[in-house]
Amino acid sequence: MKLTFFVLIFPFFGLAQWDGNKTPTYPELIDSYKKWDSDHQEIELYQMGESDTEYPIYLVILNGAGDSLQTFQKAKARTTILINNAIHAGEPDGVNACLLWIEEWIKKGKQAKNLPVIAIIPAYNVGGMMNRSSFSRANQDGPEEYGFRGNAQNLDLNRDFIKMDSKNMFTFAKIYQALDPDVFVDTHVSNGADYQYTLTLIHPMKERMSPGMYNLFNQKYIPYLTETLKKKGWDWSPYVETKGETPESGIEAFNDLPRYAQGYGTLFNALSITVETHMLKPFPQRVQATKDYLDFLFHWVGSAAQGIEGARKQAFLSGEHQVSKFFKFNYQLTDKKDSILFKGYDFGYKPSSVSGKNRLFYDRSKPFTKYIPYYQTYVARDSVKIPMGYLVSGEAIAVIERLKANGIRYTEENKSHSQKVHTIRILDFESGTKPYEGHYLHRKVKSMEQEEEVLIPAGSIWVPCDQPKINFIISVLEPRCEDSYFAWNLMDSYIQEKEYFSAYVFEDEATKILEENPSLREQLEKKKSDDPEFAKSAEAQLFFVYQNCQRFEKKTFNRLPIYKVY
Repeated sequence: MKLTFFVLIFPFFGLAQWDGNKTPTYPELIDSYKKWDSDHQEIELYQMGESDTEYPIYLVILNGAGDSLQTFQKAKARTTILINNAIHAGEPDGVNACLLWIEEWIKKGKQAKNLPVIAIIPAYNVGGMMNRSSFSRANQDGPEEYGFRGNAQNLDLNRDFIKMDSKNMFTFAKIYQALDPDVFVDTHVSNGADYQYTLTLIHPMKERMSPGMYNLFNQKYIPYLTETLKKKGWDWSPYVETKGETPESGIEAFNDLPRYAQGYGTLFNALSITVETHMLKPFPQRVQATKDYLDFLFHWVGSAAQGIEGARKQAFLSGEHQVSKFFKFNYQLTDKKDSILFKGYDFGYKPSSVSGKNRLFYDRSKPFTKYIPYYQTYVARDSVKIPMGYLVSGEAIAVIERLKANGIRYTEENKSHSQKVHTIRILDFESGTKPYEGHYLHRKVKSMEQEEEVLIPAGSIWVPCDQPKINFIISVLEPRCEDSYFAWNLMDSYIQEKEYFSAYVFEDEATKILEENPSLREQLEKKKSDDPEFAKSAEAQLFFVYQNCQRFEKKTFNRLPIYKVY
């Protein structure tokens, strides 16, 4: 009788439908939330901005304040949790889990006294939600039909949080900065090894957390998480990213770079978490595990609100006083290993019926519980001194647009002027041979700084470093950082030589330059002596002279439109 009652009241969903092996289409999902918004003043639905399709991205808020202005003010002032669902639309566990949790919350009387402000993006990857099938997730047990990993542009939106190629990310930034969530959760389904757990979790890399946030996480969150989930019938494991082929080789803590949703949240000192249910467990079981985890989290965040707020406040204050200190980056996993009690399955190899070669298989009839290596210690290989601030030249439109979208505090230069600054020049880098998410990502970047006077055009912006979002600022503006705007190709035009010469014309001038500059002749001869390949190349030698004379575009060559002031 109860199931029939709810299906009649909520024609687009109900426990009878969404706790089974089906997940809603995007129109069904939003229609469900629209009805809740209409029927319950405690549930607010906001259209937040564009997606990669004609459909917008929505935000649902529980325990708000009744209207948009007051609700977002409350979210910033109080403890707030943001849930992001279906960034990979073929992984809809969080979509169903949130529907079922809210339905149950309504049924129990919508008790909000001990809850934080709960904000939910019902489905972030709208284009992927519209691209439904039953076949694209080859390793996943259900649901019957689901969306696609890529968005309408075939972008993986969980690599887009810095480069911001999608309309979705500009909308997400608006949502995130408006809420300033204390806790952020991104819901997923795993790929990889087989093991007993339904629920695995990616927590922030401890090296990127402030001391206060790490203490809160380690001493309060983890014990309560394990205890609460145990009562609900769940064990959990850190995300199973294996060092070798199987979990017994050890598992590695995930490097949550800023390109990922979780890494983006960590930049703003949120307790940022990725839920990864196991692909080979049945869809209803995965949904229930996600729902139970969210239920735990909602109640823990409510009870720990004061501690969370205090730890974040301290992290922001500490960040604001980092000027003249050093920002660490390029974290690499070390060989240091701890151990973790793990519930897996024995594995073996047998001939493949397809290739005849040996193939891996897991034997579910032989479960085990034993300690395996856990690699969770990272070390920063690089650092950079934090300046007073950065001047971003006015013509760097894509950079300025993204800084503004992420709520960075800045002042705009109203008129052109000359100023002595530290310029940044790129010396060397490597790029991929194939595109990665629409870019040829730069890595192993080498740069140099030089004090010189440059023209700062009107429309340039001054970004001071003594502000709460310092982690984001350094991560995107320092070219050597893994996910900097330079790494993501936003400034490639500045590292391309624009003028050149015709050899037959420049030969005579080069001769004259060497005659008038004996020291340059000495440098040329030494390089020929030291570098046999250079000595064989007339073109390389002529270019050497060109590069070291006044004809060469030294003033702008490889110089980025970002200047530092110490």
